[in-house]
Amino acid sequence: MTATSREAGKAPSPGLIGLFLAFSGMAIMGFGGVLPWARRMLVEQRRWMTPEDFAEALSLCQFLPGGNVINLGILVGRRFAGVAGAVAAVAGMMAAPIVIVLGLGALYLRYGQTPEVHGALDGVTAAAAGLILAMAGKMAAPLIRRDAAVPLLIAALAFAGVGLLELPLPAVLIVLAPLSIAFAWWRLP
Repeated sequence: MTATSREAGKAPSPGLIGLFLAFSGMAIMGFGGVLPWARRMLVEQRRWMTPEDFAEALSLCQFLPGGNVINLGILVGRRFAGVAGAVAAVAGMMAAPIVIVLGLGALYLRYGQTPEVHGALDGVTAAAAGLILAMAGKMAAPLIRRDAAVPLLIAALAFAGVGLLELPLPAVLIVLAPLSIAFAWWRLP
């Protein structure tokens, strides 16, 4: 994250309670698909990150082992309040969903075989797919605006490899990650 992007349109740094509440709200609203809500909350609502900062942070978090949104919570929490901030963000993200999942699991055990439940789950699946597509479009917008043909090509190749050709994700990463890193290094001033 560059110094200029840190200062551009950013809100003051949150405290531990602010991090806990923000990530807790994000987790509740984004149940089943937190990533679009994470971007909305961090970039658009709270203005803790610029769109470019979010894209860079998410890229790192997706490359690291573990859940991307958990990794993002750790990164954002630590950036603003150190290790305690990372713990607060992750705790906020996990507390309510754990309670909700336990409750929904109990209900599903009781009513899961009814056709109404299957219909509702089909609708939720479609909504989650729409949220992911909307977030992908928002994340691609900065690349399109700055005429980043090579990163868009790499993204298209990753989509084609994993989504269309059904190649294993590790194989696609082994090929495309070095290409992407080499291109980014080559573009450095």
